[in-house]
Formats: sequence, C-alpha cells, structure tokens
Amino acid sequence: MSDTATPQAASRTPTHGRWSVPVLGLGIFAVGTDEFVLAGVLPEISDAFGISVAAAGQIVTAFALVCAVLAPVLGTLTAAWPRRRVLLLALAVYAAGNVATALSASFGWLLAAQMVAAAGAGLFVPAASVTAAALVPAERRGRAIAAVTTGFTAATALGAPIGTALGGAFGWRATVWFLVALAGAGLAGVAALVPARVAVAASGGLRARLAPLRDRRALAIMGTTLLAFTAVYIPYTYIAPVFEPATGGNGTRLALLLFLFGVVGTVANHLAGTLADRVGGRAVASGSIALLIAALLLLPLTTGSYGLALAMVVAYGLPSWAITTPQQHRLIALDPASAPVYVSLNAAVLYLAISLSGVLGAAGLGWTGANRLALVAAAIAVAALGLSELAHRLGRK
Repeated sequence: MSDTATPQAASRTPTHGRWSVPVLGLGIFAVGTDEFVLAGVLPEISDAFGISVAAAGQIVTAFALVCAVLAPVLGTLTAAWPRRRVLLLALAVYAAGNVATALSASFGWLLAAQMVAAAGAGLFVPAASVTAAALVPAERRGRAIAAVTTGFTAATALGAPIGTALGGAFGWRATVWFLVALAGAGLAGVAALVPARVAVAASGGLRARLAPLRDRRALAIMGTTLLAFTAVYIPYTYIAPVFEPATGGNGTRLALLLFLFGVVGTVANHLAGTLADRVGGRAVASGSIALLIAALLLLPLTTGSYGLALAMVVAYGLPSWAITTPQQHRLIALDPASAPVYVSLNAAVLYLAISLSGVLGAAGLGWTGANRLALVAAAIAVAALGLSELAHRLGRK
C-alpha cells in the first residue's frame, strides 16, 4: 500500500507521535558513529593487518565516497517505496556490512564490507530526514530535521568516544560489534515506532525525480553545503596536529576537545532547527557560516594554550553544527514534493565534503603547516558564504 496518511495524522498517533522522530535520530546516531569511530581505531586496524595507518585510513575515505555516490541513486530508486520499508532496508544493509566487517580476515574484505555498510548509511540518512519532515506540521519541520540530524552530533560526542574506548580495551572488532548493536537498536525502534504509512510526495519516473538537478537554486544551496562542510571538517579531521601544542600529544586532553565539540554541536543543531522555523533557513545558514569564518580566523591564536583551545572548540563547534538543519530546510522549502531527491543529494554532498576535507587538509598541512590550516578552511568558508547568498538571490528572482 502506498503512503497516504497525512503528516499531521501520523504525528497524532499515540503510539508513534512522540517517539517516531527521536527513533530516526537513533538510526542516524548508529550510521553516523561508523563514520567517526573508525578514525579512532585506525592504529589497531593497521597493526591487525600489517599495513600503514595511512592505508588503513582509506576505510574512512571509501565509506564517505560510497555514501556520496549511492545516496542520491538509492534515494531516487526508492523514492516511491513506503518510508518505513526504506528505513528498515537501509539499517539491515548497514548492519550486514558491519557484521561482515567484524568477521573480516583481510583488509580487502574489510574495505569491501565497509562499502556495503556505507550503502546502507547513504540510503538511511536522507530517508530519515524526509520522513521526519513528513511526520510533523510544516511549522515544526526545522525542529524535526534538527532532532534527526542530532544523531550525527551525538555520534561525535558519544558514539565515537565509546567505540574508540572499546577498541582500545578489546580490539577494533569490538568497536565494529558496537556498531552492529547500534544498528539492531535502530532496526527495532523503526519497526516499532515509525508509522507504516507516512505521506511523502510521489514522484514520476527516474527522469522526473532527477528534474530538481536543473534548479539553479538547489545547486547553489548544495554547493554551499559542500564548501561549508569542507571548511568545517578540515580542522576536525586533523584536530590532533592542529591542537598538539595545547594538548602536548595527550590523548585524554584531545578526547575532551572532541567530546566538547560534539556536545556543543548537539546544542547548536537544536537551536538552529528552532531558528530556521522562525526566521528561515537562509538567515541561519549564512549567519552560521559567517561565525564559522570568524572562528577559523581566530583558531591559530588559540593552539598554544589548552584553556584557549577549549574555548575555541566551543566557538568553532557552535556554527559548524548549526549549518546542517537550515540547509536541508532551505532545500525542502524550494519544493516539498521533491524533498526525497533534494535531501538525498544534500546528504551525498555532505559525505563528499568529508572526503574532500581529508585531501585538501593534507595538502594544507604541507603548504601552511598545522597551525595555519584553519586559514585554508576559512578561505573555503568565505566562498561558501558567497554561494549561500547567491542561492538566496536566485530564490528571490
């Protein structure tokens, strides 16, 4: 049966109404933790398979690239399916990929298994955002998307530290079994709490579903996402060398910086969703990028003191995580009927930004050194702000 229930009716259902959106956030927490936690156990993986840490790091790159490529493809192919079926399939594929990862006997098998897990993650993230937006009235759409995407910040603040600790104590396979357990919890939650029928606009054929790609406004907004999150993730990916003068190479001090970044991001994401509902996505997105530029310009001045580093992580984390929800809000507002395509493409762009941040950050380390790497990110953020305002002008025309 096709999805025919109205968003308002679904949100009023007693069994589902209160918990449907949070359980989607749990699912994103599960798939988002994979992206962040494996970076913390790369030394263990390199030792286990007798490869360099740089080679082991290709897991993170491959995961992000597969998500970037498959998110729009899978999102388009499943756009007419019932949302709960898509969500359950995505989590099942993600869980299967991680089971295969935990049982891997070679690095090649591990890499292939993580690519399977990435396919599930790439399908789940946009489907969860679209479902959350469909479950609530239009005036609460930004907060619903924020509640779901908070799963990413929670993955940074909680999932990655817990998984890294498990890997240090029991080996990297324990970290992957932790991911499997999270996927199982997400599967159970979605099956029990997401309505069987959620109203999302039906699309025509493949050509009709990809028609939004011809919209210059959408391309400008997604370009903003690409540049903004490349700027965000360059310092995050290389946070250890950037703040090494402040941490002295102490892992506990670095872990606290990462934890604080995630906690601040969780708060910022919720605030951004509420503000997007009140003042619009463009104002929040452009304002957040402007604050990000200021933080990145000041960051090199704070790397010599741990106290200043803690303050800077707050100043850097707030605008970084306040960009996600407004960007999705802007895309859905362009044409709610095309929300599945828009959001899946935006998710793909976000994963592409993660991949680019590793490449551009590595180049920046050789060019400017760790202390000035944030200035490279600031230049990219300036371009993101310009593109954000261009998208707004195109929308007004």
